[in-house]
Amino acid sequence: MTATSLHGVEIDGITKLYGDAVAIQDVSMTVSAGEFVTILGPSGCGKSTLLRMISGFAEPTSGDIRVGGKSVVGLPPYKRDTAMVFQDYALFPHRTVAENIAFGLRMRKVDKSEIARRVEEMLELINLKDFGKRRVSEISGGQAQRVALGRALVVRPAVLLLDEPLGALDMKLRKQMQAELKKIHRELGLTFIAVTHDQEEALTLSDRIAVMNAGCIEQFDAPEALYRRPVTRFVADFVGGANLIDAEVGPAGSLLINGKPLAEMPADIIGARPVGSAVSIVVRPEILSTSAVGENDLGVQAVVTEVLFSGPVQQIVGRLADGKTLVAHESALKPSLTRGETVTFSWNKTLSWLVDR
Repeated sequence: MTATSLHGVEIDGITKLYGDAVAIQDVSMTVSAGEFVTILGPSGCGKSTLLRMISGFAEPTSGDIRVGGKSVVGLPPYKRDTAMVFQDYALFPHRTVAENIAFGLRMRKVDKSEIARRVEEMLELINLKDFGKRRVSEISGGQAQRVALGRALVVRPAVLLLDEPLGALDMKLRKQMQAELKKIHRELGLTFIAVTHDQEEALTLSDRIAVMNAGCIEQFDAPEALYRRPVTRFVADFVGGANLIDAEVGPAGSLLINGKPLAEMPADIIGARPVGSAVSIVVRPEILSTSAVGENDLGVQAVVTEVLFSGPVQQIVGRLADGKTLVAHESALKPSLTRGETVTFSWNKTLSWLVDR
C-alpha cells in the first residue's frame, strides 16, 4: 500500500473559476481514511462548490483531487467511489423507502437477492426496519433524512459526502440525527465529509473542521483547537462566537487596553509578537464573569445594556467605552444585573487567546 492510499481524499491546489469570479482559490487539504471532516463557513464562501468538485458534479479549473490515492478529476460521479447526500434529499416521493434505498444498487445492476439483503441491513442500520414498504411521501422529515443517508451508504462508498444534511430539520431532531450520524460513522468506519454553516453542528460531529472564508481555508484543525486557539480573527468570531477586545502588546508580557495595562499574559499567548503589536483578545462568553466595580481590577468596565434569560444561563451584554460590546454567559441562578449598571467584566487570562488585528 502506498502512502497516499492511506488518505481518504486529497485536495491539491484546487481553484474554481466561474468566468472572472473566483469561487475557490488554491485550496489544499488531506482527509485521512475513516475521518469525519466538516467544511464550515458562511453562505457564499465556496464550501458547497468544494464538495461538488469532490463528488464530480463540478470540475476544478486547476488542481487535482485524489480518492484513495487515485486522481478522480474528469471522472463522472458514479466512478469516484463516493456517494452524496443532498441538502434536499432528492428522494422519489411516490416510491417506497426500500425502493429509494435500492436505487443506486439497481443502477449498478446488482443481483436482486443481494439488493434485498443489503436494503434490509440498511433499514436496520438507520432504524427504519418497519418502514420499508411506506412511501417517502408518508414519512417525516427526519425519517426522509435517514432514507437519503441509507441510499448513499448502501452502495458502500469509500467516501460519504453530506451537503447540509440536517439543514431542513428542527433543532430537537437535528440533535438526535447528529448523534445517529456519529454512531453510523463509528460503526462503518467510512470517510465522511460534510458541509455546514452551523458552527455547533460542526463542533459536535467532526474529527477535524476546515473553516472557509472567501474561497480559502483559514484553518483546518480539531474542534477544540479551533475553539480554543483560532489562528485568525475570522475563525475566532465565526466558530462558536467570541468577544474580541482590541489591545496592544505592552512591555514585560502585558496587554494594554486603551493604554491601561490589563494584566501579565502567559508567554505562549503573547508568542513572538513585539511590543506595540495590535491584537484582539479572544474571550469566549462562558469564561467571562461580572462583578461590581472595585471588586476586580483585572478586567474591563462596561455598561450593562441587556440581560437575556435563555434557560440555564443568562446572557449579560455590556457596552465598552469605545462602543463595542461584550457578552458573558453566567448561571441563571446568579442575581440578575440591571440595565444601565456599570460592572467589571473579567476572565481567567490563561483561557483567552490572541489574534492579530
